[in-house]
Amino acid sequence: MSQIQHTDHSTWQQINRQYLLGALRDIQVAITRNGHPASKAMPERPETSDLLCLPRLCQTFNLSDFERDVLVLCAGMEVLGDWGDLCARANGNPKQTYPTLSLAVEALGNSEWQALIPTAPLRHWRLLEIGEGQVLTQSPLRIDEQILHYLMGIQHLEQRLAIMLDPVQAEASLVQSHATIANRIVQIWQQAQGRLPIIQLWGANEQIKRAIAHQVAQQIQTSLFALSTEFLASQSDSLNLTQRLIEREWRLNRAMLLLDFGYTDKSSMAVQRLIDTLQAPLILSTTLRYSQHHRPIITFEVEAPTAIEQQQIWMTRLGHSAVTADGQVQRLISNFNLTPGQIQSACLTLGGSEAQDFETLWEICRTQSRPRLDELAQRVEVGAHWSDLVLPEREQQVLQAIAAQVEQRLRVYQDWGFGNSKKRGLGITALFAGASGTGKTMAAEAIASELNLDVYRIDLSSIISKYIGETEKNLRKLFDAAESGGVILLFDEADALFGKRSEVRDSHDRHANVEVAYLLQRMETFQGLAILTTNLKSSLDQAFLRRIRFVINFPFPKAPQRAEIWRRVFPQQTPTQKLDYELLAQLEVAGGNIKSIAMNAAFIAAKADEPIQMKHLLQAARSEYIKIEKVLTDTEIRDWVD
Repeated sequence: MSQIQHTDHSTWQQINRQYLLGALRDIQVAITRNGHPASKAMPERPETSDLLCLPRLCQTFNLSDFERDVLVLCAGMEVLGDWGDLCARANGNPKQTYPTLSLAVEALGNSEWQALIPTAPLRHWRLLEIGEGQVLTQSPLRIDEQILHYLMGIQHLEQRLAIMLDPVQAEASLVQSHATIANRIVQIWQQAQGRLPIIQLWGANEQIKRAIAHQVAQQIQTSLFALSTEFLASQSDSLNLTQRLIEREWRLNRAMLLLDFGYTDKSSMAVQRLIDTLQAPLILSTTLRYSQHHRPIITFEVEAPTAIEQQQIWMTRLGHSAVTADGQVQRLISNFNLTPGQIQSACLTLGGSEAQDFETLWEICRTQSRPRLDELAQRVEVGAHWSDLVLPEREQQVLQAIAAQVEQRLRVYQDWGFGNSKKRGLGITALFAGASGTGKTMAAEAIASELNLDVYRIDLSSIISKYIGETEKNLRKLFDAAESGGVILLFDEADALFGKRSEVRDSHDRHANVEVAYLLQRMETFQGLAILTTNLKSSLDQAFLRRIRFVINFPFPKAPQRAEIWRRVFPQQTPTQKLDYELLAQLEVAGGNIKSIAMNAAFIAAKADEPIQMKHLLQAARSEYIKIEKVLTDTEIRDWVD
């Protein structure tokens, strides 16, 4: 045995193959003696090492000598070219050029009929297959392809599982809080008596949960594969076979399973049965906590790395360079709640870029969170700045206070301790209330421009669902993606989603109220900036208003403010002629309508090949008033044109 252990792989392959060929010769001698069935006394086999595949397979699945010989009999069909003729002579039928149950029982020594029933190891573990035939005992026997390759010394993932399973690799080392979870899981399994308890990793970040599971697999010297419960749901008819193959893969190749629930806490009865009965280590990856059924489940809540852990990763990756000076890492951590893998990716990207400065790194971090959010919301191209806003001084100051709180939240929550005792109420929420066109969305853009962050407008049609539980699931995906960092959530026309809870008259009312209750809870725990805009402040649920940190009423602009909007609405390169902004301010419309009128007038003037004049704006104003179903009075356009 020690000699085999110290051989190289090619030498081991040769020894293993020679051993298998020796076993085949034993079977050949047993089933042919001058063309007649052999006696049932098998020749003695030499003592072998457990490092060889055939003995190891027999030990793994607890095969008897007879079961071992049946398996070798079937392997002969694939390894030796004349094996079919051998079987035909032994069967006494020139057309029966394959192993059968009858041949195995009659020709091999120590025959055991019970070894061939479905619950015995050969068929239970799908080591061989029985082909079609009118008589069971005369049906062809065939060795499973993976088992054949295994006997030949080649280990690979079962092909029927390969289309379902995703190999899990670690993208970065674990931070201390996550490494502690991995070590605890290993300790629990090492101390377990009998079947291992199920481990549940409960949290929003899939990348972190996979990294923890991968660390566990490394410590217990196994490979790790992820499997989605959505995929299993489509395989309900063949789930028993899938379970058996997963268990076989664990025994053969020490491949353990990470079962990914995604954003659901429900599963079919068949999937629940698999979880309760699987004879292999199992880790569940859940966003919604999965409830225990008939088997113990130990749950670990997986959170993002702490600010201190993120800082350590950044400093390790970046070193003491100009990028990390003057508290700039703290700015990154305050705005981008990145995983270790994302931080590593950002640093590698920075290293490969031409400009290796903080502004470049900031933009790299912004792009890290976009892919998930782009599937759930619409990214707004930010173009407005503080100078574009025409608002009373009080409202301007509140907007700047919002931006200041976003900038300083890490210092206040972490360094000054306001976030130590609770997680609720740390989110910065603002309500922008006012008529359409008064600048609510522009104000959100101005804040994003000041903070150099992305704005994502929430598409309510993709969030709200008539199916019970779907709206909450969509919102959970949205908030989880947003919390990975660097975005401002903009709920336009928020009264459609954050409306008052109604009196419960039927199940639909009860479900709607559950959605509102979930939103209340999620808004309190969301640690980013969420801006709600509404034309109907009175329609919002009072419970929301109590939890909103800032409320800004955007007033309908008065004449001096409208005149200022008119002065700013035309780009610098736009040709204009004799525009009277005081006269234009007589139009009693909001800023959004002013922008629309200016744009339409520009097209009219361009068509006439003229600079924009009052006559063009008059024509555009008439069209805009028709659109908003408002009467354009003579007072509003007095003295516009001669």
